[in-house]
Amino acid sequence: MKLSALVDLLASRGLRLLPGSHPVPVELYVELPDASLARFTARGRTLRLRHYSPDALTSVVIAAECGCGDHHPQTGPDRVTLSAFATPLSEHVLDGELLFGWTAHEAGSLRLADAVPHFFTLLPLLAAERTLAVVA
Repeated sequence: MKLSALVDLLASRGLRLLPGSHPVPVELYVELPDASLARFTARGRTLRLRHYSPDALTSVVIAAECGCGDHHPQTGPDRVTLSAFATPLSEHVLDGELLFGWTAHEAGSLRLADAVPHFFTLLPLLAAERTLAVVA
């Protein structure tokens, strides 16, 4: 699975893949329908989905290599990223050691196509939280 295919899959569910997402190791930034952010990572033996408020995103300007302005503009492109000060509203984890018997870094070795089903396993937990928050 390529990121372009994932973009289409997410869009069919009302979700948007954000820049900064990577297929290897898997790290996905997904905008949810309420504009909040989900960050899914596969590292070590852990699959983790963190939920952030919409203001957790920030924009960073990447400086040109030489910065002289002769060869490149003095400032480079903007990159959308998670703020260094962002605190997750919630976190949900699948422990690969307990669930699958992983002993090393199997989560970090997952291909995108193998990791995405785990993302969709954890995603309903965020929807349930948001529903509870609205009711409360």
